[in-house]
Amino acid sequence: MHSGFGLVVRFTLREGANDAFDALTAKTLEGVRAAEPGTALYLTHRVPDEPSVRVFYELYEDRAAFEAHEAQPYVQHFLRERERYVARTEVTLLSAIDGKVQ
Repeated sequence: MHSGFGLVVRFTLREGANDAFDALTAKTLEGVRAAEPGTALYLTHRVPDEPSVRVFYELYEDRAAFEAHEAQPYVQHFLRERERYVARTEVTLLSAIDGKVQ
């Protein structure tokens, strides 16, 4: 199994910020899809029954791929702009044990 590097980020959004945050996320994902070969998986989720929560699940080939992701201008823009929309951020770093990868 590829060890990689991963994280789960849970954002609790400010009241009325859902649409703007989702638009910011969509714009950021354009860059992730186009320019990040070391990003194995980058998923964003809504949480049923918690309309102001978004969860990101991110897997990278290694820590260097994550650091390359963080250095991208569109990610830096996301990190700056998200503060307008986010009330709380919780980050959990992940280290793979076992699983299935296609």
